[in-house]
Amino acid sequence: MNSLVILLISFVVLVCGYLFYGKWLAKEWGVDPSRETPAHTMSDGLDYCPAKAPVLLGHHFASIAGAGPINGPIQAAVFGWLPVLLWILVGGVFFGATHDFAALFSSIRHEGKSIGHVIEVNIGRRGKKLFLVFAYLTLLLVVAAFGSIVVGTFASGPAGSDTMNVANGRTACISMLFIVLAVLFGFFVYRRNAPLGVSTVIGVAALVLCIVLGYNFPVYMSKTFWDFFVLAYILVASVTPVWILLQPRDYLNSFLLYGMIVLAFVGIIVAHPSMALPATTGFGGINGNSQLFPVLFITVACGAISGFHSLVGSGTTAKQLDNEKDAMAIGYGGMLIECGLAVISLICMGVLFANSDALASVGSSLTLAGSGMLMTADGAAAASPTAVFATGVAYMLTKIGLPYDVMYSVLILSVSAFCLTSLDTATRLARYMLQEFFVDEGEDVKNLTGFKKFISNPFISTVITVILGGILMSGGYTKIWPLFGAANQLLAALALLACAAWLGNVGKNNKMFYIPMVFMLLATLTSLVITFKTKLGSLMAGSQSVGADVLQVVFSAVLFILAIVLVIEGFRTLSSKKPTETRK
Repeated sequence: MNSLVILLISFVVLVCGYLFYGKWLAKEWGVDPSRETPAHTMSDGLDYCPAKAPVLLGHHFASIAGAGPINGPIQAAVFGWLPVLLWILVGGVFFGATHDFAALFSSIRHEGKSIGHVIEVNIGRRGKKLFLVFAYLTLLLVVAAFGSIVVGTFASGPAGSDTMNVANGRTACISMLFIVLAVLFGFFVYRRNAPLGVSTVIGVAALVLCIVLGYNFPVYMSKTFWDFFVLAYILVASVTPVWILLQPRDYLNSFLLYGMIVLAFVGIIVAHPSMALPATTGFGGINGNSQLFPVLFITVACGAISGFHSLVGSGTTAKQLDNEKDAMAIGYGGMLIECGLAVISLICMGVLFANSDALASVGSSLTLAGSGMLMTADGAAAASPTAVFATGVAYMLTKIGLPYDVMYSVLILSVSAFCLTSLDTATRLARYMLQEFFVDEGEDVKNLTGFKKFISNPFISTVITVILGGILMSGGYTKIWPLFGAANQLLAALALLACAAWLGNVGKNNKMFYIPMVFMLLATLTSLVITFKTKLGSLMAGSQSVGADVLQVVFSAVLFILAIVLVIEGFRTLSSKKPTETRK
C-alpha cells in the first residue's frame, strides 16, 4: 500500500478519536474549568508551578515520547505493517490516550500526587506501597534504557580516529548548547516576565543557531565520558525548580520535535513511497521465532499505550496544569500526537525494508532482522531503530532537495532530545516515588524524622536513583529494553485499575477501563511468564550472558508477584461497589 494513504487514514482516525471519544470522556468524568488545580492551591515554586497550556503540552509530549514511538513500531515490524498499524490506532484512541487522560485527571483531583496516592485513597495503603515499589523499579529501567540511548547518540571517538562519529558529535554539541539556551529562556520568561510570544520567536531562532553551531563544531568524546556526564546532568536537572530547566527546555524542545514530525509528514507526502514491508507475516513474524501475542502489544508501548505516561501525567504534568479544561488537550491529545509519530516510524521501516533505492543512501544491502534492527547481508547489525527512523525520513526528504546528511543529523538530534527529556523527567518521578513511599495519607514530608526524613530528602532520593540507574545502564540498551517493555505495559494496566477504582468510588462511569485493563494484564503477565521461563532455561543451559539473564529472571518474578497482589486488591475494590470517602 502507498505510505501516503496509510498516513492520511491514520490522521483521520486520530483526529476523530480526539473530537468524539476524547470529548465524551471529559464529559463523563466531569472536567470542571472553574475548579482550581493543585498548581495554584499548592504552588511552591519548585514542583507545583502553573504553566501555560502550550508550554505544558511541550513538556508533557517531550517527556512521554522518548524513543518509544520510534523503537517500538520499528522492532514490531517483524509482524508486518498492518498488525502494528491497527494496534497503534485502536490502542492509541481507546487504550493509551484514555489511560493518559485518566492518569492526569485523577492526579489533579488528588492534590497533584502520583497514581500511588490515588491507589492509597481508593484501594488501600498496602496497594499504594506495592504500586510505588513497582513504579520505582520501572523508572529505574527507564533511566537505564533511555540513558543508554542518549549516550549512544552522543558517544564518539576522538576527531580523526576510526571510531569518530560525526553525527553523534554534532548531536552532543547541539544538546549542550540547547541546555544553556533553555536556562536563559526560563530566566527571562519566569523571572523577568518577558512576553511568551516574543520569547518563543527568539528562542526558536536561537535553537536554529545552536543547530548551525553544533553542525559545524561537533564535540567528540568517549562513551565513558558521556556515561558520567548524563548521570551528572539528570542528578542536577531533577532537583532544580521546574521553571529553571524542565519547563523552558521541554517547551523549546517541543518545537524541534514538532518540526521533526512536520518534516516527516512532508517527506511522506512528496515521496509517497510504497510500503516494501509485507502487510502481515504470520503469528510468528518474519523469522518465525516470535509470538504476535503478547510480543506485539509489549513491543509497541509508546504510540499505543505506555504505563510510563501515567507517571508523567500524575507526576510532573499534574503539578503544572493551569486549568482543568487543558487536561484533555494535554493528556488525550498529547498521546495522539505520539501515535502519529509511531505511524511515521512504521512507514520509515516499511519504506526501507528491501528497498534498494532507499538503502543506497546508507551504502548497504539491508534486511529486517527479528530484533527489529536493519542487518547487513552477512547478518551484522547495521542500524538501530533510531538510525532506521532518521535514515527513512532523511531519504524521503532528499526528494525535495534537502541534503541527506544535514537532515539525518537533525533527526538524530530530535530523537536524542526526546530521550534526554524523558530521562530527567523519569529521575524526578523516581524521587517522587521514594518520597511518597515513606509518607502516609495525612502526613507531610516536611514533618518526617529519622531514616524517613533522610531517604525522603530530594537530593538523597535522587542520588540513590541515579546510582542504581547508572548500574543498570552499564548493561546496555539491548539488555534493558525487554524488561522495560513488560514492566511498562503492566504499569499501564495497574494505572487503569487505579483510575477505574477512583471513578467508581465517586460514582462516575468507569466501564471504559475494563477491556483495556484486562487485555493489558493478560498480555503483560503472559510476557513475564515467557521471559521467566526462557531466561531460566538459558541459565540452566549455561548461558554466556549470566548477569543479564539473572536480572531478567529476578525482575520478571518480582514484577509478576507485585502485579498479582495489586490486581487482587484492586478487583476487590471494584467488585465491592461500596462507597468510600475520597476526593471528587
